[in-house]
Amino acid sequence: MVVVRTSDGHIVGHLLAVTRQRTSFFPPYIYRHCRIMGEGEYSGDLHDAGFFFAEAIRALTREIHSRVFYIELSHLSQKMFGYGQLRRFGYFPVHWMSIHNSLHSHTPEERLTKKMIRRIESAYTKGVVTREAEGEAELEACCKLLREHNLFKPKRYIPDDSFFRALIASGSGRLFVTVYKNIIIGCCVCAYSENNAYLWYAAFRRKTFIMLHPDVLTVWHAIRDAHERGCAHIEFMDVGLPLRKNPFREFILRFGGKPVSTYRWFRFSPAWLNRILSWIYRS
Repeated sequence: MVVVRTSDGHIVGHLLAVTRQRTSFFPPYIYRHCRIMGEGEYSGDLHDAGFFFAEAIRALTREIHSRVFYIELSHLSQKMFGYGQLRRFGYFPVHWMSIHNSLHSHTPEERLTKKMIRRIESAYTKGVVTREAEGEAELEACCKLLREHNLFKPKRYIPDDSFFRALIASGSGRLFVTVYKNIIIGCCVCAYSENNAYLWYAAFRRKTFIMLHPDVLTVWHAIRDAHERGCAHIEFMDVGLPLRKNPFREFILRFGGKPVSTYRWFRFSPAWLNRILSWIYRS
């Protein structure tokens, strides 16, 4: 945690960063990286917040850049927030895609195509059920499915089971499972904050149960649940790079969401690598 204080010791802001070590035997890799989600919290107006944010980033970069392979900053409240300060400290922006569904202007059903509705109804008639996870055994089964689903995605970090237990126990998150004949074929984790829902993690057995569409039913249940809870929006947190062909993005857009281009900022510790990537992703 980086804390910003005035000369008289008054706290005017803070910024949270998480350092993780990533290892794998296949594919083989080992590295440490720092992840920052959001710009932090600061007192004062937008100008003051920008100044305090710059001081927090300066202190964090000086303290940690030599101990991690790279620093990643995402989910800023405004696309251009801190642009000049981050550039000055050696960070470079990568265009990223986010998607959110508005739940207050139309019902989720009104945003679906007839094809999607038929697909959902067909799976329900075959006995597929999506509900909130029950008990420790289902939580562990979901965590196992999440790790298997993301095994060959080096950048995708799945926290320890204790993280999901704490999130659910706090009341700020829910774990949903899609079940067919007592087999979990899909799951997702949603977090809730300030009248919005966030679909954080998800995994599905799409290839094994291709005709049951576990991916569709799992995401659909999360959207409907957020609407029933009175959330204004549901956001899909990690849609990825805005490539011309992005299967996951196209899948999420089938639920009637709106794509939004954002920035995700990076700073790599090897200076030569950071210069090359800054040139590749120059904007």
